[in-house]
Amino acid sequence: MSRGPNDQSASVSDSGPLIAPAVPEEDRHPSAGTPEHCEGRALEFSPSPGTAVALASAELVAKATPETDDDEPQNALTKKFTAAEWSALREFRSMLPATFTGAFPDRPDASSAPYILWGVTIDPTKPKDPRVSVILMKFLRARNLNLDEAKAMFISTLRWRQSFDVEGAIKEQYPEDVFGGLGKIFGKDKQGHPVVYNLYGAAKDTGAFNDIQRFLRWRVAFMERSIALLDFETVDRAIQIHDYEGVGLFDRTENSKRAASEATSIFQGHYPELLARKFFVNVPSFMTWIFWLFKPLISSATLGKMAVVGSGPRTIGAALLPIIDEHELPKRYGGSAEGF
Repeated sequence: MSRGPNDQSASVSDSGPLIAPAVPEEDRHPSAGTPEHCEGRALEFSPSPGTAVALASAELVAKATPETDDDEPQNALTKKFTAAEWSALREFRSMLPATFTGAFPDRPDASSAPYILWGVTIDPTKPKDPRVSVILMKFLRARNLNLDEAKAMFISTLRWRQSFDVEGAIKEQYPEDVFGGLGKIFGKDKQGHPVVYNLYGAAKDTGAFNDIQRFLRWRVAFMERSIALLDFETVDRAIQIHDYEGVGLFDRTENSKRAASEATSIFQGHYPELLARKFFVNVPSFMTWIFWLFKPLISSATLGKMAVVGSGPRTIGAALLPIIDEHELPKRYGGSAEGF
């Protein structure tokens, strides 16, 4: 198992492959339900009715309120967790030794050895860290706080990162003439989210999809680069802009469709809850129907993050400038920055 400081994390869950839009890969997956979590302990005496009421009230308050700052290190993001999320998080943290053992069965020290994910050290024996809490909450939210499903997703992600060799993919050198124009990270929005641009039209005539596995390794490395800009203290998501300028009706090939499918599977399964907003810009009219075709299959929460915008700087700027300052937005999208 490779663990180390380079195991940082670029479809920020939801960056999506550089292909025509299919059903957008999103980071929330409905589950059968969220198990209830019981706290407190049985009383060893028979209280009076008044005492019983007071104890019950105190227990309800304890359930609805996270531990004090002395007990629970906090940051700006953890302070937004709900009572139900805190309850699930505490139980999820207690499962970390068994989770790491399940992920790395060949490691005798798996239950106690720290693991670095997206630049954050997760110590299964000392998990009370606000940045760790933010990352674990992503897996919980992606599975609607279902502990068993969140654990399975986390184990799957840890195993995949090892088998895919994410750390190696980050260090690889990719031909600039093939991959250099496919994705850009430029600027931030007004809330500090980094802005990631996926340039679909740039994939034409570059041979980017000739080797699907090489494309996937570049795509994962790009994803990890964008995640490296998140501090998990105040910012834990990114803005995505998917630009379809130059995409033609017959540009999709069997290789590009297969690359899209495999990339979607990776980002759905291993990069949860990393999307703040997603904008589709310069979408050709012949492709717009695809979005409307799949719209009934997309959850309202996901739709709330997405917007399909027209073409041209003026139209795109009208949609983006309310959330991205003009000097942070390239001129081609209605801003004043030189960009890329």
